Amino acid sequence: MNDFSSIGINILIISALVLIIASVINIIHVRRTMKRMDDMLDQAISGDFNADTINESMLSALEFKFARYLGDVELSVKNSAYEKEKIKTLISDISHQTKTPISNIVLYSELLQEQDLDETSANYAKALTAQAGKLNFLIISLIKMSRLETGILALHPKSEPLLPLLEKAYIQLAPKAASKGLKFDIVFPDKKKQNTEIRAFFDEKWTLEALCNIIDNAIKYTETGSVTIEASIYEIFCHIKITDTGIGIPEEEQAQIFSRFYRSTQVTDKEGIGIGLYLAREIIANEGGYIKLISTPGQGSSFSVFLPLDKK
Repeated sequence: MNDFSSIGINILIISALVLIIASVINIIHVRRTMKRMDDMLDQAISGDFNADTINESMLSALEFKFARYLGDVELSVKNSAYEKEKIKTLISDISHQTKTPISNIVLYSELLQEQDLDETSANYAKALTAQAGKLNFLIISLIKMSRLETGILALHPKSEPLLPLLEKAYIQLAPKAASKGLKFDIVFPDKKKQNTEIRAFFDEKWTLEALCNIIDNAIKYTETGSVTIEASIYEIFCHIKITDTGIGIPEEEQAQIFSRFYRSTQVTDKEGIGIGLYLAREIIANEGGYIKLISTPGQGSSFSVFLPLDKK
């Protein structure tokens, strides 16, 4: 009986050892598998993954599927980069090929206006110049929009003082506001921070364009009263508020005005193609900021641009 007990104990011990060894082998195998999958991910992230170098006989079914998936992703990324380069070339070609003809149309129409024309011909020449200018603006806007949407246009935000940015926007649009008799001001609630302390992270060139698009709209749709640019600091954002006393925007349209080519039925008599606010939103969003709108029809609108104080 004792012999049988001893044999049973030995069998249990051997079985336990076998299980332990099997578990260790399994753990080692799993770790190796995870290590190989981790290496695959590292290669995919660095752009060096190549499915052709994978030895299928060394891989488990899961690893093989994972390798195939990463191979497909790598191919998709390469195709996307190729298509992006094609779009970039196309946009560049469009920009180059249209610049000279449009410039010539504008030039010759202006020269035509300087001639001794009868009233009807002079009006035609003036209209031709205006339409050529609109076409040029449309082409430039479409190119900018395409570059933003395809990621070709790269923004480079960095810590910048806010006041020079606002002053440049003011200088660009002050003549237009003055021509309509509007009061146009930059306001800093905290005077001590006016010159040095208000800084934010933004790409000056493109943020200036975004602000000018918003301010230009404010002036365009304000017949009497004022347009004000106000700057202040929140905890993590710089707040630039553009307020006007214009026609306002109905609530049902407020979610649509940032869409491409959207124009309200109440402003069809005004110049525009509906790209300015769309570009402004895309630019600010690509810098880690956002835009909010508060508007009351007949009383005016307030566009709030929030730019990050710290690098995102």
